[in-house]
Amino acid sequence: MAAFMDKDFLLSTPTARRLFHETAEGCPIIDYHCHLNPKEIWEDVRYENITRVWLGGDHYKWRLMRCAGVDEKYITGDASDHDKFIKWAEVLGKAIGNPLYHWSHLELQRYFGWYGALSAKTAEEVWQLTKEKLQQPGFSARGLITRSNVSIVCTTDDPVDSLEYHEKLAADPTFRTNVLPAWRPDKAMNIEKATWKDYIAQLSAVTGMTIHSFEALKVALQLRMDYFAAHGCTLSDHALNYVMNAPATEEEVEAIMARRLRGEAVTAEEEAAFKHAFMTFAAGEYTRRKWAMQLHYGCRRDNNKTMFERLGPDTGYDCIDNYAPSAQTAAFLGSLEAAGKLPRTILYSLNPNDNQAIDTICGCFQSSEAVTKVQHGSAWWFNDHFQGMTDQLTSLANLGYLAGFVGMLTDSRSFLSYPRHEYFRRILCRLLGEWVEDGRFPDDFDLLSEIVRGVSYENAKRWFGFPEK
Repeated sequence: MAAFMDKDFLLSTPTARRLFHETAEGCPIIDYHCHLNPKEIWEDVRYENITRVWLGGDHYKWRLMRCAGVDEKYITGDASDHDKFIKWAEVLGKAIGNPLYHWSHLELQRYFGWYGALSAKTAEEVWQLTKEKLQQPGFSARGLITRSNVSIVCTTDDPVDSLEYHEKLAADPTFRTNVLPAWRPDKAMNIEKATWKDYIAQLSAVTGMTIHSFEALKVALQLRMDYFAAHGCTLSDHALNYVMNAPATEEEVEAIMARRLRGEAVTAEEEAAFKHAFMTFAAGEYTRRKWAMQLHYGCRRDNNKTMFERLGPDTGYDCIDNYAPSAQTAAFLGSLEAAGKLPRTILYSLNPNDNQAIDTICGCFQSSEAVTKVQHGSAWWFNDHFQGMTDQLTSLANLGYLAGFVGMLTDSRSFLSYPRHEYFRRILCRLLGEWVEDGRFPDDFDLLSEIVRGVSYENAKRWFGFPEK
């Protein structure tokens, strides 16, 4: 019987253990997609207790607690931080098979030096230990990032954001991690939202121009892209229901936007046409600027309308959507390729059934511009567990080029989330080790180490073209 989450956790073969300990374990982390707050990094915030840093905005944990029947008072309600943590410990103690069990214990091990099993029995011990540790040097936001060996962090930023904290961090020689913005223009694209007109007014104010047409919107976005580029941005990110292919004429797109600016609603067909035009414009700009484009899709959001009205978005009420037509994804990328406007692209679907479709689509649009120019993104959100990561890596290896993969991201709002990269690297080394030891790949450690080092760190550094701090 293997020991509980010891130094060889998940490393089932001698090859896996050697690959992880001699190669993957020491690689720096590039967190190219997360939701950390740059203001909190600049201010080097400290957390009074583990509830503040662990449970404060983590809808993964909230969702699990609801599944276990915990009253909302102890999740997003007015219970004390202590009582919320105790409830979380009670739930986690029985969360067998859930990745939160592994992530949470890796975080307790790596940051707090605690190697027990969190449960109702040990909750008070962990509460006191972590509360004391969080007051020590090295446990602030910057301290936790440095402790995690993070070389680059890309936050998720709206076109209207000032980027003032990125600017301050870039000028601070005492903090070596490079904190860069990532362009996320969803609010400008989501023409169907009730808040879209207000957002366009906000974008108008920031750019100092009246946005009265689609052409004007493109000019405004170009101005903000220039601003982001001046602050080191090299990548974009888009949340889509699916990657749509709904071409329309310029006149049709302008008419759709004009009606929406007058306060009229748009049909589903008009929404798709506008978003297609928006994404086509954006992809062309990314190609010109040598930015990467990330497309996240396959999520159905805010399903519990009662709780949405009470708590708002991103509170644990989203699910996998099974509508992601691969024909439209391929057609959209094909139209960009034909126009010479296909940037380096990463495709992520929240639906694991899309793995093979994504990998075969990616294979249609590769070129010598980059190693794996079109990527199958890391197992994401509901898939970043042992089986989900294993399935994504296996599909990519079967149908694409695993050695060119840019690897793991956190997609997190927590400064304690970086052991997710360790979890991913252990699964990667386990998989490669199994393939070697059952004779499916040569026992060439130098070559295997090059692959692991690439997927863990070097591929992302090269593929995204990050500037030096």
